[in-house]
Amino acid sequence: MTTRRHILAGLGGAALLTACREPVARLTADRAAVPDLVLADTTSGLVTLLGERMDRHGLAIAAPDGSRVYTATPLDGNATTLSTVESSTGREMERARLAGRWMPRVVSPSGRLVVLTPAGAGSSGVASAGAAGQPVARTRSRIMIAGSGGAVHDVHLTGNFEPDAVTYDETGVFVLEWLPATAPDHYRVRLMEFGTGTPQPLLTRNKVAVPAGAEEEMRGEGRQAVLHPTGHILYTLYTHQPDHRHTRNILAGRRSDVHAFVHVLHLAERWAYCLDLPAPFGQGPAAGHALALSPDGSRLMVVDATAGRLALADAAALTISRVVALPPVGGTASVAAGAGSCFVAAGEWIHVVDSAAGAVAGTWRAGGAVHGLGVSRDGARLYVGRPDGIAWLDSRAGAQLGSVPVAGILSLRCAR
Repeated sequence: MTTRRHILAGLGGAALLTACREPVARLTADRAAVPDLVLADTTSGLVTLLGERMDRHGLAIAAPDGSRVYTATPLDGNATTLSTVESSTGREMERARLAGRWMPRVVSPSGRLVVLTPAGAGSSGVASAGAAGQPVARTRSRIMIAGSGGAVHDVHLTGNFEPDAVTYDETGVFVLEWLPATAPDHYRVRLMEFGTGTPQPLLTRNKVAVPAGAEEEMRGEGRQAVLHPTGHILYTLYTHQPDHRHTRNILAGRRSDVHAFVHVLHLAERWAYCLDLPAPFGQGPAAGHALALSPDGSRLMVVDATAGRLALADAAALTISRVVALPPVGGTASVAAGAGSCFVAAGEWIHVVDSAAGAVAGTWRAGGAVHGLGVSRDGARLYVGRPDGIAWLDSRAGAQLGSVPVAGILSLRCAR
């Protein structure tokens, strides 16, 4: 999930429009004060940075706005401490003891609830909502919904289920049901209202119940998810969908050759819809794809860096407005959105794209493979994750303003 605010207002100068800048300076051993609250996933867990602070949270997940972090610490006697931590200060706000060993998986749109699954039970691991990987075979699943004061719901399900998102009103949880349970290789999204314990089909975009036998079953990879600024809608990028058929295709009796799409899940109205992406999206490596949402939630941006394509979509109408050509680059892709533009990275290259013009406005070299991008609230700084840590650049010119070493960066974002 990305941050929100203006990036390229007043961007001018012919030099930027055509420049390919030299690599920015390598990170130094000296720590610098980080101007904005940055959250980074690393090989050793979640890290938050602000000013001179660097807090390592370990097994943890952050609220959508980044303001708080939920950490899970195993205790002797088969128990877990669930701590609610204020991201900007590192202060522990609440602490609760949960029976059993748990890992945090999903946080509700408001940040008040966290969904956990048993640690070491073969689940897909800590992940952003909508980006779960394939679980191990099992016929029973357990999901814990907790708040800062402790457990709220302890749900036992028959079947192989993973949490995906919490409803906007916090009365239910969307889950991925993996099929077959004992040899999972595909899944479908379902809704379980708290207190019922029985997952049900979602509604269609027209708010009509999906008929029996018409639920979408997916085999691809949930690459990345972003939440709308209002918290009402979750957009998840899925790639590599062999033989996938949307509900609308099943009802119409037709097939689909789409290899990638954005799964749109309305957390308040409880419907789902798939925004298909044109070829060649989904045909290349999943890691070469990334997703972002504009600060006002009006535009979706999906990149296939390997193919050199950036799709711009109307997030309300759920239609592709244009596809921008980029220089193809291998490696893991990242994208961070601004009000009228976005930054796209893969390998060690960062492209500045003017969304209105539908064109690349500048290209910078990052000085190392990029492992995530984030934009400050005021749009003045672009944060770049690199193998040796985090650097922040002037978002207008690309010059490095500061850096801090952080080991094992996997991805990053700025707090909203």
